[in-house]
Amino acid sequence: MSDATTTATTPAMTFHPRPVGGQPTPWNFPAPQRDALPNGLTVLHCHRPGQQVVAVEINLRAPLEAEPAGLDGVATIMARALSEGTDKHTAEEFAAELERCGATLDAFADHPGIRVSLEVPASRLTKALSLLADALRAPAFPEAEVARLVANRLDEIPHELANPARRAAIAVSAELFPADSRMSRPRQGTEETVRGIDAAAVRAFYEAHVRPATATVVVVGDLTGVDLRAALDDTLGAWTGSPAEPHPVTPVTADDTGRVVIVDRPGSVQTQLLISRTGADRHDAVWPAQVLGVYCLGGTLTSRLDRVLREEKGYTYGVRAYGQVLRSTPDGNGTALLGINGSVATDVTGPALADLWQVLRTLAAEGLTDDERDTAVQNLVGVAPLRYETAAAVASTLADQVEQFLPDDYQARLYQRLADTGTVEATAAAVAAFPMDRLVTVLVGDAAQIEEPVRALGIGPVRVVR
Repeated sequence: MSDATTTATTPAMTFHPRPVGGQPTPWNFPAPQRDALPNGLTVLHCHRPGQQVVAVEINLRAPLEAEPAGLDGVATIMARALSEGTDKHTAEEFAAELERCGATLDAFADHPGIRVSLEVPASRLTKALSLLADALRAPAFPEAEVARLVANRLDEIPHELANPARRAAIAVSAELFPADSRMSRPRQGTEETVRGIDAAAVRAFYEAHVRPATATVVVVGDLTGVDLRAALDDTLGAWTGSPAEPHPVTPVTADDTGRVVIVDRPGSVQTQLLISRTGADRHDAVWPAQVLGVYCLGGTLTSRLDRVLREEKGYTYGVRAYGQVLRSTPDGNGTALLGINGSVATDVTGPALADLWQVLRTLAAEGLTDDERDTAVQNLVGVAPLRYETAAAVASTLADQVEQFLPDDYQARLYQRLADTGTVEATAAAVAAFPMDRLVTVLVGDAAQIEEPVRALGIGPVRVVR
C-alpha cells in the first residue's frame, strides 16, 4: 500500500483539553448534634450524606479499675458476652438477626470503659438498633456461652505472652504503675484471674456498671429519611437502669525513673524494644505541639528514627514514636503513654539502642527543621479528609472525645492548632516527651547476648526478668 493511500485513510484525531484540578474546598471535622433520651442516655449524631453504612458507637462508663479484686478480665468477658443472647433471642438467633440486617457488632473493654460498635446499612438502622438495645437492656449471659468465652480468653493468653510486642507492653505497664493499680496489669486479665470468671460474676459487673444514665450513643451516617429520634426512642429509649453516678476515677501515679528491663527470651533472633513514660493527656495545652513533634521523631517512614535506624544503619524494618491516651478525667487530669517501639536484630541491639539515644540527644541539641515540621503538618492535617471518609472513623473519634471528656469541637480545633504550631514549639514538646533520664526501656530478647552491650551504654540500671 502506498504512503498516499495510508495518509488518506488515517482518521483525524481530536485532542480534548487536559482536565485540571479545581480549587480545594475547605474541610472541617464533622460537627455533631447533641441530644438526650428520657432514660438519661446521651446522644451525639452526625448526618453524613452518602455514607449509606451507618456507624453507631456506645460508650459505657464501666472502667477496668471497677473490676472486683481477683477478677481482672471480667469487663472483657462481659463485653464479649453482650451479643451472646438476650431475653428475646438465643446466641445463634441473635447472630442470625444481625446477619439479616447486614450488620456487624463488636465490643471491647479498656481502661476508660466499654465500647460497643455497630455498623449497618441505613435502610436497616432501626432493626439493628433494636438488637443493640436488647443486648444492652437484657443480655442473657448464658453459663455455657460465658464458659466458652472464658476458655477462648485462656487460649489467647499463651499466644500474647509469646508475642514479643505484647510481652513488652505487659512489662512496661508492670514497670510504670504500682502493683495495686489496675493499669499495671493486663487489660484482659491473666490466666489466674480469668479462670475465676463465671456467668454470675459477669452479670454482677453488668448490673453494677451498665446503665443508660452513664452511657453515650454516637450515630454517624446518611440519615436522610430516617427519623433518628423516633428510632432511638423505640429502641435504646426502652433501656432502663439505675440513675446512679458512674464509678469514680482515681488519680494515676507512675514511676518513670530511667531504667532498663530485659525480658529474657533465650534464642530470640530479634530484640523487641519499647521505651515509655507517662505524660499529659489531650486536655493539656501542649498536646498539639507534642503530636507534631513526636510525629517528626517517629511517626512515619520519613521520621528521624526511621531515617537513622532503618535507612542509614539497616537495623530494623521500622521504629515508631507515639502518644496514646490511657485515661482522662472530668477535671482534665488524665494520663497518656508516650512510647518508642520497634524490633532490631539481636546482634545489633546495643548499637541500635545507642543510635536511638543519639537521635534523642541530637533532637535536644539541634531541634527539628522547618522541613520536618512542614512535612508533619501536611501528613497530619492534609490527609485528614481521607482519614475520615467513613462513618465509622468519624463515630470512633467522636466516641473517643466523649470517653476523654473533651468538647464536641475538639477534633476540629485540633487540626487548626496543629497547622498553627511552629517548629520551635514542636521541638520543645518532643524533647519534653522523651527526657533521657525519665524513660523506662523494656527489651524482650536473648539476655545472654544483649545484657552486656546494653549495660555498657550506661543509660540506666539494668534488670533481667526470666
